[in-house]
Amino acid sequence: MSSTVIIGAQWGDEGKGKIIDIFAQESDIIVRYQGGNNAGHTIIIDKNEFILHLIPSGILRENKICVIGHGVVLNPEAFLKELEYLKEKGISVKGRVFISEMTHMIMPYHLHLDSASEKEYKIGTTMRGVGPAYEDKIGRHGIRAIDLLDRDVFEEKLKRNLMMKTYKLGDSFDYKKISEEYLAFGEILKGYIKDTALFLFEALKEGKKILFEGAQGTLLDVDYGTYPFVTSSNASVGGVCTGTGIPPNKLDKIIGITKAYSTRVGEGPFPTELHGEFGEDMREKGNEYGATTGRPRRCGWFDAVALRYSARINGFNSLAITKLDVLSHLDTIKICVGYKYNGQIIKDFPSSLSILNGCEPVYEELPGWKQDIANVKSFDEFPTQAKDYLKRCSDLVETPIELVSVGAERSQTVWV
Repeated sequence: MSSTVIIGAQWGDEGKGKIIDIFAQESDIIVRYQGGNNAGHTIIIDKNEFILHLIPSGILRENKICVIGHGVVLNPEAFLKELEYLKEKGISVKGRVFISEMTHMIMPYHLHLDSASEKEYKIGTTMRGVGPAYEDKIGRHGIRAIDLLDRDVFEEKLKRNLMMKTYKLGDSFDYKKISEEYLAFGEILKGYIKDTALFLFEALKEGKKILFEGAQGTLLDVDYGTYPFVTSSNASVGGVCTGTGIPPNKLDKIIGITKAYSTRVGEGPFPTELHGEFGEDMREKGNEYGATTGRPRRCGWFDAVALRYSARINGFNSLAITKLDVLSHLDTIKICVGYKYNGQIIKDFPSSLSILNGCEPVYEELPGWKQDIANVKSFDEFPTQAKDYLKRCSDLVETPIELVSVGAERSQTVWV
């Protein structure tokens, strides 16, 4: 396959970092297509932890090229800090990271707007300025990476934007300080900024293998997620094309990443959520805390209704199941196979939040395997109950499973 897409199939936090790192080994270029530094990918290599927010996880593989596409909104300060973080970790980044010249910048006033909006209407954002940056992009007020390389263009846009933001927020911003800071960023970033859409097109013509990585997950997609409790970009497969410049007919394989159970950070409906001690126990066993903010994740049973919807939206060719080992201590395990609403059974994921909030999950119960699977190396080595659980999940989602993760390390991966 010359191009593969890795997509979160749930509400994000599915363990995409590890899976991207694994597939990056056989790829030449790894491309991030949406989101901002509101997402975090955690990769553990030989017990060393790496947490990335903007730069694709493929950077940890030697000699791989990493691209930040124009579907991303980029905080230049956060990007430069991440470069330094990687250098301190002994990872060479020279000549290996590029930013699309069309990528929109997160500006200081976006952080103010995000904070003000969250106080007024609680969505559960990370308050990194990501949503307001996308608002400016859609409203045609955005400042792009290429603008940082042209003082006149940048200053004209900044003056106009500050006038609007000052009026909206009632805050005053230091034009000179912001201008000097971002033009200085431009001087540093000019070695990274290029026409990446053309670069990727030429790479495909040369037969290079490209891996596309998303942030968040399909159920946080601004169109297909549990709106308005969503992110501000298209985390689903459509975001790949609009966020990188690659046409749909060049996408060969689409892999959905899902945990063996469900989690969600922030506000919004979560049909299979587990409350009380049981949910807290799953959180601790799965170390379910956000890589970006450290916020505790809400935990619940595997939701086949939501996953089947995600598979339909994205056209998954296969699934990667992560954190199966977290369930190993349980006597029985539940799978949500439908929702009950007003006495009726719903098999398809509803768009209406009022309906979704009123749904009661309908469960099937399967026996647990009650044994450690962290060192399993092949599918045949799994206990019968674990294989039955995986098969049932696959059947309900109507998508074959390609690999199963049984721990954080690269070696703890079972190919199916």
